Amino acid sequence: MSLQWEIKSFEALTVHELYDILRLRSEIFVVEQNCVYLDLDGKDKKALHLFGIYEDKVVAHARLLPPGISFLEASIGRVVVDATYRDKKWGHELMQNAIAGIATHFKESVITIGAQLYLKKFYESHGFVAISEMYLEDDIPHIEMKRG
Repeated sequence: MSLQWEIKSFEALTVHELYDILRLRSEIFVVEQNCVYLDLDGKDKKALHLFGIYEDKVVAHARLLPPGISFLEASIGRVVVDATYRDKKWGHELMQNAIAGIATHFKESVITIGAQLYLKKFYESHGFVAISEMYLEDDIPHIEMKRG
């Protein structure tokens, strides 16, 4: 049981892939986390979209951003795995592919992220270290982390 991974620019996404990615993000970030916020922040058009497909369904996604969009360095954001499949540990596979995607497509090794604080240990397991104090983003505790 494995995921089929794809990485595409915004323009290369099919309307069905884009819909499924946005649906997944909305399910997790808006509904599950009970957070009203503007997901469509304009960065998707500048990002590469990494997504995992399982049984014809998008079940994991992260957007890869070149330097200068979210941070001075390249960045990974909107990291999400469908709640139904979290026991599969696909989040780790997603992060490994995201880090590799940044290196391959942007030729960057330094990555900065704005991580939800409760996921600090998860990101540390992928080589990220905290570089800020906790801050609130959309009323959710976050921390900036850097790798490389």
